[in-house]
Amino acid sequence: MDTSKALSWPQQTKSYIEEVRAEMRRVTWPRRKEVLATTWVVIAATFMFAAYFFVVDNIVNSIVTRIINYFTHR
Repeated sequence: MDTSKALSWPQQTKSYIEEVRAEMRRVTWPRRKEVLATTWVVIAATFMFAAYFFVVDNIVNSIVTRIINYFTHR
């Protein structure tokens, strides 16, 4: 077993944490107004997709039901 790898993990972990901290300082965080706007867009899109899939599901269900009824009531 290579003991140098096992002994170097604390230094690697420290280096990783330092790199993460440095990168997080460079992040441009969105303003509250931007977050709220995009949150409302996501909520609206979710409801629109839900409505779309509800309609499509009902149409497909109706078609499949008619096909099954056609073949079972002959």
